[in-house]
Amino acid sequence: MNSTAPAIVILGAGALETARRIQARYPGAQVHGLAGRVEADVAYGELGAHLRELYMRGTPLVVLCAAGIVIRCIAPLLSDKGAEPPVLAVAEDGSAVVPLLGGLAGVNRMAREIADALSVAPAITTSGELRFGTCVLNPPDGYALSSLTQGKRFVSDLLAGESTRIEGEAPWLDDAQLPRSSGARLAIRVTPQAWNGSADELLIHPRSVVAAIGGLDENIAEHVQHALSANGIASLALAVLLAPIGRAGEVTLTAVAATLGVALRFVATPATESKPHTLLAAAMRVPHEILAGDLPVALALAHAPVDPSSVGQARGRLSVIGLGPGDARLMVPAARDALDAATDVLGYETYVTMAGPFRADQRVHGTDNREEMQRARHAFELAAQGRSVVMVSSGDPGVFAMAAAVLEALHESGNARWASVELEILPGVSAAMATAAQAGAPLGHDFCMLSLSDNLKPWDVIENRLRHAAAADLVMAFYNPVSRARPWQLDRALDIVREFRSPETTVVLGRNVGRPGGQVRHISLGELRSEMVDMRTMVIIGSSLTRAFSVNGGEEWVYTPRWYRQV
Repeated sequence: MNSTAPAIVILGAGALETARRIQARYPGAQVHGLAGRVEADVAYGELGAHLRELYMRGTPLVVLCAAGIVIRCIAPLLSDKGAEPPVLAVAEDGSAVVPLLGGLAGVNRMAREIADALSVAPAITTSGELRFGTCVLNPPDGYALSSLTQGKRFVSDLLAGESTRIEGEAPWLDDAQLPRSSGARLAIRVTPQAWNGSADELLIHPRSVVAAIGGLDENIAEHVQHALSANGIASLALAVLLAPIGRAGEVTLTAVAATLGVALRFVATPATESKPHTLLAAAMRVPHEILAGDLPVALALAHAPVDPSSVGQARGRLSVIGLGPGDARLMVPAARDALDAATDVLGYETYVTMAGPFRADQRVHGTDNREEMQRARHAFELAAQGRSVVMVSSGDPGVFAMAAAVLEALHESGNARWASVELEILPGVSAAMATAAQAGAPLGHDFCMLSLSDNLKPWDVIENRLRHAAAADLVMAFYNPVSRARPWQLDRALDIVREFRSPETTVVLGRNVGRPGGQVRHISLGELRSEMVDMRTMVIIGSSLTRAFSVNGGEEWVYTPRWYRQV
């Protein structure tokens, strides 16, 4: 069963109301709308490419359009029935819900849920579902079907008139219309034990086993499989791989968990107490028994399927993102994904507000703009607890923003817990890039970015860099050009630039680019005065080759050619 939140895909505004009704049924689901036609949570450019990308990620798809369109879009990818995510077509007005793909991933269950939300009947055509009211080959989360091939034969026998008995706990089948008999030849057996060779059983494994490893350096997967086999446990009954938190950054360990198809969890214990049995004792929060054996792996068998979140902690993650210039369309998708997955969001209060809205279960930590290092340390402390943390910057986090502060905090800390955190820095659209794009291409050749703020560096350093950049004939993008505390610095910077550039040099001014009321214009260096600029203005001073022109006396463009010739 696929537990990933679905993508609800629409083509136009006429489907938005129905999409929102479906979205209310699935926490975390987003509505994807065709750019230029409808405002939704996520914009896309071309339906077929977008559906194929989501499908290949394993994302459940609820597409509000004709079933034939969906089929033609996804048809080139159809190959493995056992691996396909749920795909449903829903009428724009909500009058029809048609499951198309993903019978073994819960598509019919989703069809019933969506149909119930829309007060219609789902168009289910699967024989077993219609006869028995459930798909016995699609056990719920926390259980795994042992063999699809064996299962198909089992269902075929049931459809042919055979009865079955149930051995073990299978509460999801209590209301199913299965033909039952205590003396039936066929049996649905729910057990963590490996297959005993009986061809008359549909074997379902509760994911109820946790494997703990201590200081193993190699062949981890083989050791785990050996431990399972020695105890007669099926590989599919394994739910969690548990390790000391000090190993959280090991790529090999992550790969092993992926190979085994299980969650990877960690426990913080002293290095002297990292024996597998000790890890299990510290991490398990549900009833269980420790399986005996002198192997370098210890197994805990729980009394019911194990929720990985009940074992130890996850490896914490800290994602440092940039929101771009403010327009949601200019935020990179990876940054949006990080925000959606976050448990905690940190940043300067203004930028955190821009990143919302947030779910009720997300914790928001807005702070003053001058508390960068404290904010970075707080982020690591939260992530070291196993939380998924996002640090928000405007623009690009690596351009005069929080990425450098985060890395500095980590570099200086020497903190092993912080070092265990999975750190990623996701790019964003910087203010200089957003302003340049609206103006045309003033950064089309060599350029530099300079902050005129002397809060973190002396003014004489700024002057020295300005002089060298101007002498090198680089296009210059000025961040933090003026403020109430330093209204004179832009004029001083311009005095230096004018020693090397002619008064006719093209200058681009972008104020609040990407935000409501944003404006981009160009003037000459000779016309530029500091009172034209505030803290929200990006100043781009062209090189000797930067040009401005208009098209048919209307739209104006600025560019710096890619060739270079002194003039």
